[in-house]
Amino acid sequence: MIRVLLADDEELIRTALAALLELEEDLTVVAQAADGATAVAAALAHRPDVAVVDLAMPRQDGFGVAAELSRVLPDCAVVILTGQGRPPHLAHALSAGARGFLPKGAPGGALADVIRRVHTGGRYVDPALAADALTIPPCPLTPRELETLRLAEEDASVTAIARRARLSPGTVRNYLAIAVQKLGADSRAEARRIARDNGWL
Repeated sequence: MIRVLLADDEELIRTALAALLELEEDLTVVAQAADGATAVAAALAHRPDVAVVDLAMPRQDGFGVAAELSRVLPDCAVVILTGQGRPPHLAHALSAGARGFLPKGAPGGALADVIRRVHTGGRYVDPALAADALTIPPCPLTPRELETLRLAEEDASVTAIARRARLSPGTVRNYLAIAVQKLGADSRAEARRIARDNGWL
């Protein structure tokens, strides 16, 4: 019996998925969670074989859950299920440790098949997303520029960013200005949006 954890902040979707998976003779849902932090705690408590997690969740997104479970519970394979799957998300999910990436629009039986596949050590990536991912442009930002942009939340001051990045305020200003210029943006908020849309953040 393959033990499954489901994490999705939309209760209707989560309970529908649970009911669908319970129809399978070899699958059982051992835990459910409405946010990423609860998903990690539930995984540690219930030790599922596979965690199916939504990409966009409060308190910790699917990328964060995949990365943390890869570290603290490596025997639990993670499948990211998302309604907003874009090619950049695929690369991010795989680098975070996810073994499967499936859009919510996939056929009904696909999730059960993917769970079985990742449980036996395989991987699954939606073929259309995989093909599109080959066309993603490389990130033009250096790791430091990217990190500074990541820390530059809309209301974060340069001083706050500098403190978190352990850099001087002048260096932070330079990194942000370079990132805005390289991405052809008008502001750091737009630069963050461009970087997010391309899966670099």
